[in-house]
Amino acid sequence: MTLRTLAEPLGNLDSFDVGARRVERVIVRSDDLAKRIVRVSTSAGEIGMRFESRRLRDGDVLHADDAVVIVVSVEADDVLVIRPNSIHQGLEIAHALGNRHLPARFEGDTMVVQYDALVEELLREQGLPYSREARVLPDAFRHVHAPHSHT
Repeated sequence: MTLRTLAEPLGNLDSFDVGARRVERVIVRSDDLAKRIVRVSTSAGEIGMRFESRRLRDGDVLHADDAVVIVVSVEADDVLVIRPNSIHQGLEIAHALGNRHLPARFEGDTMVVQYDALVEELLREQGLPYSREARVLPDAFRHVHAPHSHT
């Protein structure tokens, strides 16, 4: 049974008035954030979402009635947070990761990539400062597929 089909979330928990209602969280993976169609199961039933432009974000409100507010919680990703010591070091690792077609996010002076043991080994070998963390990301990692060659 589908409880609701949404084109847009009802709001986000950071500005939504929950009042005395119970908050139920549905856990989604970060790669679900990039999908146009998402289905989640809750204690109130199934919620189907079809998005034309906006995608899901952590804290989005999917349903609210007199008793319950159903909110998206994004599962933390296993990531490597890279903190180059110089622009030169940053450009070198960005080039190496780009050759591996590894999607990355940039947050201030850091680069965030999905955990990969071979990348961790490369970072260690090159002496780059990094940490392995569990992080809730605001958007999914996206691969950019553009025709190219390595010749």
